[in-house]
Amino acid sequence: MKTKVIILIVTAIFFITFNTNSEEVSTKSGTFNTEKDLLLIQFDCKTDVDDIHTMAALATLMSEENFSEVNYHVVTGAYGIQEGLYVPPNDLLQLAFRDNWTDAHKSFESAVNKVKEIVKTTLKNQGNVWIADAGQSDFTAEVVKAVKADIPEINTSQRIHVVQHANWNEEVTSPLRLRYVKDNTCYHKIPDGNAVGNGSPGFRSPDYTHWQDKVTDPRLVEIWQLAIEIANKYNGKDGRYNNKTISAGGLDFSDLSEVCWILGLNDIKDTEEFFNFISD
Repeated sequence: MKTKVIILIVTAIFFITFNTNSEEVSTKSGTFNTEKDLLLIQFDCKTDVDDIHTMAALATLMSEENFSEVNYHVVTGAYGIQEGLYVPPNDLLQLAFRDNWTDAHKSFESAVNKVKEIVKTTLKNQGNVWIADAGQSDFTAEVVKAVKADIPEINTSQRIHVVQHANWNEEVTSPLRLRYVKDNTCYHKIPDGNAVGNGSPGFRSPDYTHWQDKVTDPRLVEIWQLAIEIANKYNGKDGRYNNKTISAGGLDFSDLSEVCWILGLNDIKDTEEFFNFISD
């Protein structure tokens, strides 16, 4: 009899848990709740043009029906202490995300204040914040500081998640700001999205050129065409980093690996599988 009671209790707990998490997307270390949470995607655009391709890939992913309810916001100019020229993405951002983006390159302080308010709204509504640092963490550090100053009762180490995939991005983040982010958020370092088969999707593909076979929506086609035009225009120009994958005519949206981790899409292996996924 005791054994049957235990089995019934365990079964009940299972079904309660299942129903509770039905609106959530599982990840390795947490869950993204589409009803409450905020996804911030923060690009440096200095000096690698891979961010430009990633913006197009992000717009493509967010156009999918399964992710149409995701509350997200895009930031550009979230760079660190690296040298080199900025890659201006504003025309693409406006086309891809309309007014759902913030320009930290134009005004760092104004951008921090704007994003802080977006973050605070989510936290006050009992949601968590997930930041894909598709660049360095300097901007993230200042946003977190500002949030903590306004609402010190919020435990940012539990409520704000930061996801980083690149060692280089950490190396050119101001050391004090990187330390602050790691100490005051739930910091996730995932495998590099430039490689395939390491546990993260690998989205750097010099030989992939047939995206137009998969992207059929006219608006998305326009976004990809503009992204490729901008990337080709600035790649390696005036001392900017020369992305050899893009020089070869391929695609590099490696920073999207962080978004895939947050949304539980780690089963996507590479660029080919990404475009198969969005065209199914």
